[in-house]
Amino acid sequence: MRARQICRRTFLKESSLIAVGAAGVMSSQDARAQVAVPNSTGTAPPRLKAPPNACDCHHHIYDAVRFPQPAQATAPLQPNARVDEYRLLQRRLQTMRSVVVTPSAYDTDNRVTLDAIAQFGPGARGVAVVRPNVTDAELKALADGGVRGIRFSLTTPSTAATTIEMIEPLSKRVAARGWHVQINMTADQIAAAEAVWNRLPSSIVFDHIGHISGPDGTRHPAYAVMRRLIDKGRTWVKLSVTYDNTTDGPPGYADVVALGQTLVKAAPERLVWGSNWPHPNESRKPDDALLFDLMTRWAPEESIRRRILVENPALLYGFRNG
Repeated sequence: MRARQICRRTFLKESSLIAVGAAGVMSSQDARAQVAVPNSTGTAPPRLKAPPNACDCHHHIYDAVRFPQPAQATAPLQPNARVDEYRLLQRRLQTMRSVVVTPSAYDTDNRVTLDAIAQFGPGARGVAVVRPNVTDAELKALADGGVRGIRFSLTTPSTAATTIEMIEPLSKRVAARGWHVQINMTADQIAAAEAVWNRLPSSIVFDHIGHISGPDGTRHPAYAVMRRLIDKGRTWVKLSVTYDNTTDGPPGYADVVALGQTLVKAAPERLVWGSNWPHPNESRKPDDALLFDLMTRWAPEESIRRRILVENPALLYGFRNG
């Protein structure tokens, strides 16, 4: 009888130790889930569980030490935005693929982007910035390095590395490679240039929901322009939040959520998602977990989220196996 009591006490003691140990493991896991990321507020993971092969289709890399800024560039370099820092964001969001976009601060020097793609490996692609004097050999080198599109960032034309006049001739050159032209312009600029978009032979990707402000929403002419282009089957829109397309702001982002929901209902097959890390134009860095969680409101259905986060990027950027 006494032996049984001892065994029972031993069992209870060991069970308590196991429970304490398990709690410690859970606490340790919770601690690992809290990831501080430079250029991003908050440390908690998003509520949304990223599907396998989820892709962040718009972020930048800056490395002032290894890749100094070109003399002609005017936009400032961002600190603490190297590959290692971005990997912390991937760990926090649990995304696996990414698209590195050459930022304005590097003008047409795409070395930092090519280097980042090489470091990230097969799960990365890139978007470069070039001018019409780019050679075919240079375009081939970019393609071999993982580049799949070229960007025109013209929101401030006076300091831009390219011009709107360059878009059409360069679109003709990259279309044969299956590349797209990526457009970072204000909503007013997009609406005014509809004739240009209709002439382009390549696919088109509009950054940041066309920079349409939340209060304007679907009433802005740029929305109708993008919808008409989407209906032709060769245009994509990035679901991403920037300082100029929301006035409601965090934590709800109600205005830009409403606009995104409308696009998701209309054309989920032509949308991708991007973080825009390290948020170069925002003095108050947003919480990237909150931005990722907007996907649950833009696209409540899991199958649609997977399409936007996995399947569409695989098609647009040429990732293998979906």
